[in-house]
Amino acid sequence: MSQAAAPSIGRTSATSPAATARGIALLLPLALLGGALGSQYLGGLYPCEMCYWQRWPHGAAIVFALLAFTAPADSSRSRNFTLLAALAIAISGIIGVYHAGVEAKIFEGLTTCTALATGGASTADLLKQITHAPLIRCDQVQWSLFGISLAGWNAIFSLGGAAAILLFSWKALRR
Repeated sequence: MSQAAAPSIGRTSATSPAATARGIALLLPLALLGGALGSQYLGGLYPCEMCYWQRWPHGAAIVFALLAFTAPADSSRSRNFTLLAALAIAISGIIGVYHAGVEAKIFEGLTTCTALATGGASTADLLKQITHAPLIRCDQVQWSLFGISLAGWNAIFSLGGAAAILLFSWKALRR
């Protein structure tokens, strides 16, 4: 191997800014959606309607990020799917800001509550599930850390992550 080829040995597309952006675009919504589902199914925190609203864009971001991985990291196709993932992540963050504002009584929010029902064989079974399911209000904080609700944390991580994806994508274009 010649001396001229040596500097490129350690340099792979996995360390490029485009690859970093693409990685964040996949891992961030996976982690946030996984945390939301874990808090629901393992932690017993039932989501309100606005919590569900925040989950859908993360699901879309995962699909876009996976599509970004079907092309080379520095290609325009990969970059476009990565940017679509960033947009979806930012939308979840914006919904998180609104939801946190509803919890803080800054915005009015929804006037209805969410009751979870999984379906039943009959109308009576469904009615029983609905009447025994917890009512989840969007304006009530179920859990917080350092005074920040789950909606607030989603907003922070989603908007910060979307900004990081944009920054790394911009760096990749400047190369």
